Amino acid sequence: MEVDYSLEKKKEILCIDMRSFYASCTAVELGQDPLTCKIAIIGNQEQKGSVVLAASPRAKSEHGIRTGTRRHEIPDIPDLQLIEPDMGQYLRLSTEITKIFTRFVPKENIHVYSVDESFIQVDGTSSLWGGPHAVARMISDDMMREFGLPCAIGIGPNMLIAKLCLDLEAKKKGICEWTFEDIPKKLWPLQPLSAMWGIGRQLEKRLNRMGIYSIGDLAAHDLSHLESVFGVMGNQLYYHAHGIDRSEIGAPIIQGQVSYGKSQILLRDYDKIEEIEAVLLEMCEEVARRARNKHLGGRTIHLGVGYSKRTPIKSFHRSKSLDKPTSITMEIYEVCLEILHENLQPFPVRKISISLTNLADDSALQLDLFNPGREKVHRLGYVMDDVRQRFGSTALLRAISYTDGGTTRRRSRLIGGHISKKESMS
Repeated sequence: MEVDYSLEKKKEILCIDMRSFYASCTAVELGQDPLTCKIAIIGNQEQKGSVVLAASPRAKSEHGIRTGTRRHEIPDIPDLQLIEPDMGQYLRLSTEITKIFTRFVPKENIHVYSVDESFIQVDGTSSLWGGPHAVARMISDDMMREFGLPCAIGIGPNMLIAKLCLDLEAKKKGICEWTFEDIPKKLWPLQPLSAMWGIGRQLEKRLNRMGIYSIGDLAAHDLSHLESVFGVMGNQLYYHAHGIDRSEIGAPIIQGQVSYGKSQILLRDYDKIEEIEAVLLEMCEEVARRARNKHLGGRTIHLGVGYSKRTPIKSFHRSKSLDKPTSITMEIYEVCLEILHENLQPFPVRKISISLTNLADDSALQLDLFNPGREKVHRLGYVMDDVRQRFGSTALLRAISYTDGGTTRRRSRLIGGHISKKESMS
């Protein structure tokens, strides 16, 4: 099946990335050049297992320090600065940077994808600014002049191609543009598959087992076979391999199967089952709250457990489907407990992840003859959510959050998962 690009809309999309944002912000605050200094932003200097959140370009190129590098993996480098994050400052700067985009396009043409990455659609502005390349150059110059921060910008006819252009070329060169005609020569040779945005390690393994090792292999594969194996995701994989994406600014770009989830790396190894169960319940509460916020429930519950690095076995991921969708915390928790007790080995746990998929409308609750109180518990969840929305996330907590294993109280004081500078000084 051949793809007819003449039928596709050709927009003018910029995907803007603040290069090594956390490290660059810190460098500027210290009066240093983000491109020449050696800085690694690390979650907690006192913990050997703490990870690097960002590293300056020079720290990456000269010493191989990357996001995710552990504190104990960093050698003793005299001019390398290890600095803890100031998440509050990063968020403030991100907000100020977004205001630059409004000089060129209205707010509805801006999609903030993350704290350091945004999409803007510049269709129809060429008479004002001279086209997408000119806008990209002006944005880059304004950021450097006003904030001292470097950025990279990918330009494409849709959000997907702009993002791929950014990740695969612009981050090395500064400003680049891809068109549909560039897909065969620039995207199809790409491997491993996980190097493409939107394809994770587990999906890569499944595709490899089907004889698909490069994006070109994926583009050449039979569409009907992909759909039979992956459903809607198979259709998207096929068309994304051809660079086709019909989503609008602000819509999810890699749709896939919508889910609500939470993953947590624990601050220490948990080897007591009651502590693991405490964190599990807190996480189920959060996942259920997110689903209820959209008035959705899920039929399939996934649990993943990662063991401490010093253990001899790998992590496990299991799922279980229910007959009816749920957004009730304790129902999700009971399924997670069942999976946990069936699969947990007697080794310390360091990471837990939970997700809720196979979603359906939660507004019409299916009554249970053998559980007449289910409707009341269902409504209670929404009441608890309203209390937390009005008075703060810690206004109403379960008793397990006050035990040694609970993490919610501490995590409520974090910004972006890390203690802010003001909090650490108090």
